[in-house]
Amino acid sequence: MNITAGQLLGQIAYPSDLRKLSKEQLHQVCEELRQYIIDVVSVHGGHFAASLGVIELTVALHYVFNTPYDQLVWDVGHQAYGHKILTGRREAFPTNRKYKGLSGFPKRDESPYDTFGVGHSSTSISAALGMAMASHYKGEFDRQHIAVIGDGAMTAGMAFEALNHAGVANANVLIILNDNCMSIDPNVGALKEYLTDITTSPTYNKIRDDVWHLLGKLPVGKRFTREMASKLEASLKGVVSRSSNLFEALKLRYFGPIDGHNITKLTDTLQDLKDIPGPKLLHIVTTKGKGYALAEKDQTTWHAPGLFDKITGEIFKKQVEKPQPPKYQDVFGHTIIELAEQNDKIMGITPAMPSGSSLKFMMEKMPDRAFDVGICEQHAVTLSAGLATQGMRVFCTIYSSFMQRAFDQAVHDVAIQQLPVVFCLDRAGLVGEDGPTHHGAYDIAYMRSIPNVIVSAPMNEEELRNLMYTAQLPSNQQPFVIRYPRGQGVMPEWRTPFREIKPGTGRKIRDGKDVAILSFGHPGNFVVEACKELANDDLQPAHYDMRFTKPLDEAMLHEVFSKFNKVITVEDGAVQGGFGSAVLEFMAAHNYTAQIKMLGIPDRIIEHGKPEELYRECGYDAAGIARTAREMLKSKITVIA
Repeated sequence: MNITAGQLLGQIAYPSDLRKLSKEQLHQVCEELRQYIIDVVSVHGGHFAASLGVIELTVALHYVFNTPYDQLVWDVGHQAYGHKILTGRREAFPTNRKYKGLSGFPKRDESPYDTFGVGHSSTSISAALGMAMASHYKGEFDRQHIAVIGDGAMTAGMAFEALNHAGVANANVLIILNDNCMSIDPNVGALKEYLTDITTSPTYNKIRDDVWHLLGKLPVGKRFTREMASKLEASLKGVVSRSSNLFEALKLRYFGPIDGHNITKLTDTLQDLKDIPGPKLLHIVTTKGKGYALAEKDQTTWHAPGLFDKITGEIFKKQVEKPQPPKYQDVFGHTIIELAEQNDKIMGITPAMPSGSSLKFMMEKMPDRAFDVGICEQHAVTLSAGLATQGMRVFCTIYSSFMQRAFDQAVHDVAIQQLPVVFCLDRAGLVGEDGPTHHGAYDIAYMRSIPNVIVSAPMNEEELRNLMYTAQLPSNQQPFVIRYPRGQGVMPEWRTPFREIKPGTGRKIRDGKDVAILSFGHPGNFVVEACKELANDDLQPAHYDMRFTKPLDEAMLHEVFSKFNKVITVEDGAVQGGFGSAVLEFMAAHNYTAQIKMLGIPDRIIEHGKPEELYRECGYDAAGIARTAREMLKSKITVIA
């Protein structure tokens, strides 16, 4: 499908072209940019509602500021599609999130306009502040530095750490707080209530408007007018709304809230703020999904809906003729309810991912036992530890790549105290189109390095249920990690009876004599297919589903190294320090000698693409496993031939 840009948008290759237009033409640019994103995402997929909500802000920022000399940092990056289209990537935009195409997030090596690579939330203020401090040191006093952060991302501790520093740093930084009451799911916590108080106080907003009106009306010098208005506004803020002093208390000049969809107001305000030095915060109010009614109404569904009919709003689902396996996260979501109905000590915690992790099912059914704590991974882990000290059995469900942010808490607050928190690491391994910021590549390596921690991975839905069941039993008194991939499993009939799996025990899937293939987690299913393919060559591989990388099934490994001198390990994680490394350590410790090939995520950054494309690139899809086995057994194949 040929998608063309509108009349004005078609003339804009870079922001320098945008700045040639009159302010009156910006309304049309916004409408054309919004429509172009709708057209492309409906056909090619991607994140959706977030970018629609900041169309006017995106246009205003590139119109007012001299990007890329003025440095613009987007938080997370879900909302940066308009930014990419206006900065030289409009023609390539249909390749967004596709293998070898544009990244779905700002990426430094993709464009000089992408000043900082992002994917995890709440990094923008720290990054922009660092840039601003460097510019001040180099004497670039005319250079602007802008961080765009959502109210959801502002809940993270890192954002508050940066605000605390920005207020006392001698740096020219503008923080734009994009307030839409949403991250992926609705925002939670006291900050949400605080921002609502500001945006709904009619008296404060009346005074705010009057103050800004004075900037253009007082018949005195521009500088004096701003100082006078600032003093007037500051004196009235405390009287009108007690809570409106939070940012001012951190020594940030606070402006707003203003309508984030009023392009004229935005450009005028940003132009004024350019002339005010030092740290400042502009609070804008937007609607996620603005301009597409269905996305405005159901912002969670339309965060990243997949392909859809832009006219009817029908989201296309893959047509299937037989029952399909569920997503692993849905198996988790339903299983934790089953377990909680049997064990009243079970509780669930997630940092802002109730829908993505499927903890939402428990939150709906047992609201006093399942909690979304906001984008606060560190808090989620230590909160879980605190609950565990009181006898609660906590399932802390976090995306693998986000768990990286709470490594210290896993060590200091959980493992050292040997608290039986269950970490359910969703999206473990290569996640696909979200790319390197979201790949769950490192959890095996860093979790197995921590004493007292059990590290497991199910090969299918039945094993996931059984590992969850095992982790909450009174006999388990250790931190227990269960990692599983994004997306569908392999068992349409997955509601199997619970069975305890003793930690450190694997299972033999297939006997053989030529080569032993040891798998950890879901890639065991790739091994099953590879073994079938190898059998066609009259090769007889053995397959062991290890299930645990800590503790290892030592009895099973003694069997493997006593029988085989050729061994392949397969994992959906970083090879360095991962499951294969654990097997090598065992072999060395027990003086075995064997040829070992470790398959997994290699020691480099893996870009985005469909999971199957990335498995193939890394060499641990079924074909890659079979190819590795053939290469190791080349002499045997030659003899057979």
